[in-house]
Amino acid sequence: MSARTLPLLFLNLGGEMLYILDQRLRAQSIPGEKARKDEWTDVDRKRVMNDIITTMFNKKFMEELFKPQDLYSKKALRTVYDRLAHASIMRLNQASMDKLYDLMTMAFKYQVLLCPRPRDILLVTFNHLDAIKDFISDSPAILNQVDETFRRLIETYNCLSDGEFQLIRQTLLIFFQDMHIRVSLFLKDKVQNSNGHFVLPISGPVPWGTEVPGLIRIFNHKGVEVKRAEFTTAGNYVTPQREGSFELYGDRVLKLGTNMYSVTRPVETHMSGSSKTLASQAKENIAPNPLAKEELNFLARLLGGLDIQKPAGGETGFRLNLFTSDEEEEHAAQTRPEELSYKVINIEATQEPGRRAELSRILGELEVEEPRPGSAEKGEDLLALMDGL
Repeated sequence: MSARTLPLLFLNLGGEMLYILDQRLRAQSIPGEKARKDEWTDVDRKRVMNDIITTMFNKKFMEELFKPQDLYSKKALRTVYDRLAHASIMRLNQASMDKLYDLMTMAFKYQVLLCPRPRDILLVTFNHLDAIKDFISDSPAILNQVDETFRRLIETYNCLSDGEFQLIRQTLLIFFQDMHIRVSLFLKDKVQNSNGHFVLPISGPVPWGTEVPGLIRIFNHKGVEVKRAEFTTAGNYVTPQREGSFELYGDRVLKLGTNMYSVTRPVETHMSGSSKTLASQAKENIAPNPLAKEELNFLARLLGGLDIQKPAGGETGFRLNLFTSDEEEEHAAQTRPEELSYKVINIEATQEPGRRAELSRILGELEVEEPRPGSAEKGEDLLALMDGL
C-alpha cells in the first residue's frame, strides 16, 4: 500500500463534492432581490463554496494531509467530509450526506479505472484543482491557498516513478473495490451495468508514450529486429497528440476529473440487490478493535487543521436536501443497509499511540452548531438537490 495516496484521494473526492454542491446550489438559487429570508441566493452559494474551499485547503490541514501515511478506513474518511461539508452555513441530513458521498466516491472510482497511465491520476487531480480555482476566481486569498497546494502536489508527485504511481493506483482501487453503487448518469451513458460495475472502453487514445496495438516485432539475440507481424484488434485506437501538462498552469489534455455536472443532468444513486449482498458480505468488523485509538489519533491530526465555521450570532444553517422530497430522504435513511451507514467509525490503523485526549478536544472544537428548534431554516422548502441526484 502506498503511503502517498491519501492527498490524491482527499483532493479528488473533495473536488467531486464541490462539483455537486455548486451545480445544485446554482439550480436552486433565487435572485437576491426576490429571495425570501429562508431561500438560497447566489451570494449564499458563493459563501458556501468559499467557506468549504477555505477549510479544505487550510495550510495546517494540508501539512498533515501530505505527511506519508496509510489510508484511513472508509468511515473515518467519511467523517472528514461530513465535517468539511458543514464548514459553512449549509446543513445536510444523514441521508443526503450519504448520497453525496456515494456520488463522490463512484465518480472518482470511475476516473481511476479509466486513467490511461497510473501517472495520469495526477492530471485528474489537477483537473479538479483547476475547476476549484474557477469557483473562487474572485477571491485572491483563497486562490493563493489552492495554488500553494498545487505547488505541494507538483513537488511531491512529479518526481515519483511509474512504479510508485502504479502502487498508488492499486491502493485506490483496493479502497474502492467493494463499492458498486449505481448512478443514473453512468447508467444512461451505458458506462455502468445494472449491478453497479463499470464498463471499460476498448477503444480510444492509448497511453502517452505507447504505440497503437496491432504490430508484433521479433528480435534476435543481438537485439536486431528480424521480423514483423500484424494482427487485428477489437478496438479503434489512436495515438494521443500530446502529453498533458503537469505544471501549475497548462492544458491537461486528459478530460477525466473535469466537472461532469456543468451540463444539467439528473443524477441518481441506487443500491442494487447485488451491491447490498456484497456490502453485507464485506461488512466491516464491528467488534472492539485493540488498534482503535491509533487511527483515531491519525484522524485527530487530520481534523486538527479543520476550522469549522459556526453560524454567526442568531444566524441559522441553510438546509440542503439531495432528494426530490423530504419523504424520499426519510425513506432513504430508513432503508439504507446498516453496513453502509457511517454513523460509527471502525478503526484499522497501526501507528504511534497517544493523543486520545487531544482527539476529544479537537472533536469537541469541531462540533457543528445545529439550527435551534423552531428557528426558520433557509432552504426549508429546498427539495431536489439533484432532481434525482
